[in-house]
Amino acid sequence: MIKEIAIGFIIGIFTALLGSYLFITFFTTFDVSSGLQIIKEQGYLGKIITLGTLLDLAVFAILLKRNKEFMARGVILAVIVLAISTLIV
Repeated sequence: MIKEIAIGFIIGIFTALLGSYLFITFFTTFDVSSGLQIIKEQGYLGKIITLGTLLDLAVFAILLKRNKEFMARGVILAVIVLAISTLIV
């Protein structure tokens, strides 16, 4: 049970990172390394992380469809941790 929640948490974090990477790559003119630095300087890093978590919604739905409820709970935990981190950043 705890192992499945941890796997879901890791999946949720990596999915959010992938979503943030895809957003920076396709919707900005920056490359990833300089883009993150400029976005952090302008104070938009929390918003980029929040946009990146939109992919977690699809992962959550897929996990529920496959009856992986504990992994889906881990994805929700990752979203909660990322939401709290955007308040700090």
